[in-house]
Amino acid sequence: MSVSQGVDGGGPAVEGLLHEVIRRLWPVHRVVLRAVERGLAGTGMTAGQHAVLDALRRGGPRTVPQLARALDLDRQPVQRLVNDAKALGLAETVANPEHRRSSLVRLTARGESVLARVQEAEHGALRRHLGDLDPDEVATALRVLDRLGEVFQELERAAEKRNRNDRNDQGADGT
Repeated sequence: MSVSQGVDGGGPAVEGLLHEVIRRLWPVHRVVLRAVERGLAGTGMTAGQHAVLDALRRGGPRTVPQLARALDLDRQPVQRLVNDAKALGLAETVANPEHRRSSLVRLTARGESVLARVQEAEHGALRRHLGDLDPDEVATALRVLDRLGEVFQELERAAEKRNRNDRNDQGADGT
């Protein structure tokens, strides 16, 4: 691994290390996704449905737009994932006491059971293969990933705002 040196010539510069983290995210994401999909064999569930069901399990019943925000996805793909999970009997929609036209999505008893079995197997695999990691180091990795996510979300919002302003400016003068 080649990482640029810090300004003082000492250890690696933080931006070089962060760039290495970013470079590794996509391949790690792909291999984790494939492993999750293997672990879902026989459930009928996809990795996307697993993510939706996990969000419901952690956050309780929510509307599709709330799920989409929690997963940082567009509403339409989340609606398809919810529809597929409903077809499998893993999720259901129920009346939303706060909004008549926007149903809540929640796990069914079957969904809870299937997700619990899948996650129990995932936790066992993580313990067997990564149980030697120091919890403080894992907590540090989580803080770094959270911070990267926050910064890139801020950058994305700023770019979207600039694009909207550019479109508005173009429309105002007719060019």
